[in-house]
Amino acid sequence: MAEHAAASGWRGFWERGGWWRALVLAAVYFVLYEGLSLLFGPLAEGITDPQSAAAVVVFYVLPVTVGALLLIAFIWSVGWFGEIFGPQPIRGSGWMWIAVAAVLLFNILRFATIDYADTEAGVVPAWLLAGLLVGFAEEVLTRGLVVNLLRKAGYREIAVAVVSAAVFAGLHAGNLLSGQALLPTLVQLGYTFAFGICMYLAMRVTGTIIVPILLHATTDPSIFLQSAHPAEGALAGIAGLGNIVVIIVGLVLLIFIRGRVESTREQAAIA
Repeated sequence: MAEHAAASGWRGFWERGGWWRALVLAAVYFVLYEGLSLLFGPLAEGITDPQSAAAVVVFYVLPVTVGALLLIAFIWSVGWFGEIFGPQPIRGSGWMWIAVAAVLLFNILRFATIDYADTEAGVVPAWLLAGLLVGFAEEVLTRGLVVNLLRKAGYREIAVAVVSAAVFAGLHAGNLLSGQALLPTLVQLGYTFAFGICMYLAMRVTGTIIVPILLHATTDPSIFLQSAHPAEGALAGIAGLGNIVVIIVGLVLLIFIRGRVESTREQAAIA
């Protein structure tokens, strides 16, 4: 009886939703992720090439795997697998496909302008695996859990989009802790916020979180690989405009977001 009450209290706390619960969840995840990532520190001591497959595995694959497992455990604890991975409670308009097209187009262009002969063995598969894990973890946290918590509190969808994108951008402020300079970090925050809006729109227009997971999964590898191993030619220059286009698309389309999902309290009253 006591265990059932504790479980009900835990789930009931999160069922009420709200922006501050979303921030608490993201902050706790960030602290746990960063703390548990230190466990892989000894594995990094023997890595001399930061762009090697081993470096990608140690610095990205292993820590993000831990993060993904933490998120799965949390979803299981509150019984939200259907809410996170099932059909969206609100669908989007046709113009939202612009966000999907912009991200997908430049991901394809970047992959097409990588000098694969210049990469070491195993680097490309390692980045593809890392991208899939990063896409899963970051989308499940921000477009999944954060969005769900905001909707449960009855926020309008424009607020849901902005807050979830801001949380997503805020997670990347942690790069300051790894020694990244302030100015590049600020630029990255602007890009990740706009990218977060694009991923929200992708989820709305397709009705599933799977699409933003896959879009995100191809974004990071294409950016890192094309930056480190660019092929020669005009097409590579066009591919390099991807971040600017995503920023413009995300910020412009944000203005047109409409809609609202009934809060948990409203749904209970109707029932």
